[in-house]
Amino acid sequence: MDFLSWFALALLIFVICTLAYGMIAIHDIPYIIAKKRNHPHQDAIHYGGWVSLFTLHAIWPFLWIWATAYHPVYGYKGRPRVENELSDTEVAGDSPAENKVQPLEAKVSKSTRHGSE
Repeated sequence: MDFLSWFALALLIFVICTLAYGMIAIHDIPYIIAKKRNHPHQDAIHYGGWVSLFTLHAIWPFLWIWATAYHPVYGYKGRPRVENELSDTEVAGDSPAENKVQPLEAKVSKSTRHGSE
């Protein structure tokens, strides 16, 4: 074989290795995003990237969405908390539900007082 045949073979091997490395690097992008955002499921996203290599990239877009849906400060809510918005643990003193419940409680207490007399 002459020099050009060896050069073509070396170039072909280089291109195949570069494409293989590129595919692996692309499939690690969701893991890198998850790691940067301190995602609680970053190991699962990393393993999912490897599984995606063998499933013809079928789950890779879902891994991308999963990794980007988490925010390090706000979690999965994806939006900043508004100052006047109440959290799940805070108790509202004048909520719409409480406004509906108070008249019902008054009716129930009236009916129990009248029924016991």
